[in-house]
Amino acid sequence: MNFDKFFESISESGAELHFDKSETNKSHFLNNEALFQLPLISLIILLLAKDRRKPRVSEIGQLVGESIEASMSGFKGSAQHVGWSANLRVRTVKAISFLEYSLLIEIPNNKGKIKITELGKRVINRALDQEDTLSYNLAEISTAYRNLCVSKQLDMELE
Repeated sequence: MNFDKFFESISESGAELHFDKSETNKSHFLNNEALFQLPLISLIILLLAKDRRKPRVSEIGQLVGESIEASMSGFKGSAQHVGWSANLRVRTVKAISFLEYSLLIEIPNNKGKIKITELGKRVINRALDQEDTLSYNLAEISTAYRNLCVSKQLDMELE
């Protein structure tokens, strides 16, 4: 069921939700943990694996964080340093395990770089082909990843 059908069915059923504003509790507000959800991280990993420059498995956690930081305005220049988040790295490992178990990616032992499967390509291409905020943000993250790779390449040439 998509969002439009969901909201249409709710409005037709006449369901109502009532909230007591006096019982505002800080534990109900979203924090940085809301960003680190496995589906988003999994899609970002598929996006990185689809690129020409395949990331090393050991670098994926940092690359996911740096790509998010570079592409999402809320994290640009923030003191949170998402690229160095241990929590993000743990969840990235879980996302890689899920993707590998689901046969969306492969990790050949000889190179240690992530490889996307045909099924994985179809999944990420379908997400990118939609005209919604997810596809826009994934495109921004893809651009940020390419810029990070180019920047690292230029740094290596200067040394």
